[in-house]
Amino acid sequence: MEYDERLALFRQTRLNPFDRGEEEDGPQGGKTPPQHESRPELFSGSRTHSSDRTMDLGLAEDHFSRPVGSFVASDIEQLKMAIEECKKLILELPEHSERQKDTVVKLIHLRLKLQELKDPEEDEPNLRILLEHRFSKEKSKSVKQTCDKCSTIIWGLIQTWYTCTGCYYRCHSKCMNLITKPCVRSKVSHQSEYELSICPEIGLDRQDYRCAECRTPISLRGVPSEARQCDYTGQYYCSTCHWNDTAIIPARVIHNWEFEPRKVCRSSLRYLALMMSRPVLKLKEINPLLFNFVEELVEIRKLRQDILLMKPYFITCKEAMEARLLLQLQDRQHFVENDDMYSLQDLIDISSGRLSCSLTEIHTTFAKHIKLDCERCQAKGFVCELCKEGDILFPFDSHTSVCHDCSAVFHRDCYYDNSTTCPRCARMTERKQDEVSDVKDA
Repeated sequence: MEYDERLALFRQTRLNPFDRGEEEDGPQGGKTPPQHESRPELFSGSRTHSSDRTMDLGLAEDHFSRPVGSFVASDIEQLKMAIEECKKLILELPEHSERQKDTVVKLIHLRLKLQELKDPEEDEPNLRILLEHRFSKEKSKSVKQTCDKCSTIIWGLIQTWYTCTGCYYRCHSKCMNLITKPCVRSKVSHQSEYELSICPEIGLDRQDYRCAECRTPISLRGVPSEARQCDYTGQYYCSTCHWNDTAIIPARVIHNWEFEPRKVCRSSLRYLALMMSRPVLKLKEINPLLFNFVEELVEIRKLRQDILLMKPYFITCKEAMEARLLLQLQDRQHFVENDDMYSLQDLIDISSGRLSCSLTEIHTTFAKHIKLDCERCQAKGFVCELCKEGDILFPFDSHTSVCHDCSAVFHRDCYYDNSTTCPRCARMTERKQDEVSDVKDA
């Protein structure tokens, strides 16, 4: 009979994961598979030690090895049949029972063995270069990764896989020859600028109803494949290139001060991640009105301007150089270079309040060194030449004004920008005139 033939086949090839026992005659004289009560021998180890269970499950020996030769197509078919038997048995067994748990374990091992036959491990190079990707062979055995090309799980225990060291693109070894998208890192290096239009959609018809990346046919109705829009590029992608990942969109932040993550395609996700800390946003030019509506931006700009005024003190101070005070801003190097360039990460941290707290603390540390801790830096302070009263002044003090021509420092109440004559500028002008007169007299 059909059932007898299948049972004999499983026992002969040792691929049947369960000993189902003898069949019983049914009411009409036919053969009927036994019920749960007639299978006590299948899980005899479930009431004993774990080592006994392992033996009963067949995990302690290789039931799928051939003494000579390699696996062929029939072996894969037999494994598939055994897997189907496991699935049926799991549904029949009581929920959360020891028998069901043991069966699930066996099913996992059968599936791993089947995957191994489909994708046998081969000797692969440790480094491969493809479309500007620098793929490095992974040694991790984690099974939580997903292939960016075929969108399936990477079984690190039995499959060879690679990660691009530039854009962190992950894929199976067998999928590498199917990659058509260049490394995003190269785009960041050659074109370090954002798309600053909010979702610049061109329409699915302009894309010829094809994925913007792999050119797979797509449609809004999901036939043959669902069209998914990327909020960053405005284009449509297939489900393989667009996994409904979310990211903060720079254009929405700059124009609307909006930080809600939006759905983006995989390539945009990697590009935005690599661009996150790059200071490429000049807010004064892109949207100067933003400073009128976001008070935190005005505060951060003032702190950055003060730090730039403190920088000359540090680069000429031996103690400050030894203490490496400026390295406190090593994660935001542009803060000691200018006061108008921002990264997307800066704007995110300003919105959350983290940047204001950390930058205020650094500002206080810098000011303490100059005004209290270091005598050399104190000696570089100014005395207001207009009132000749009060403490030593520094250009980053909140109650001071600085001459734009000679950088002399005065009390704000004494010096109103250029409306008041700067004594130092007048003195320097007089000195130059005297030098010119001496040259003419000579």
